[in-house]
Amino acid sequence: MNYTNIVIYIILTFSLGAIMIMNRDRIPVKLRKGMALIATAFILFAFYLIVYSFLALGSS
Repeated sequence: MNYTNIVIYIILTFSLGAIMIMNRDRIPVKLRKGMALIATAFILFAFYLIVYSFLALGSS
């Protein structure tokens, strides 16, 4: 299995989370909650992909 796309997604997702934390004062109030929820969902899915990759590593 090619993990290149998964690694790119994980890096981008954690970068998005870091950028959202560092620039939270610059994000408009109306967008802040929605963007935080979307970023949280992306990060949770990235953690799921990390765990799934480790579990599927031995079966390939």
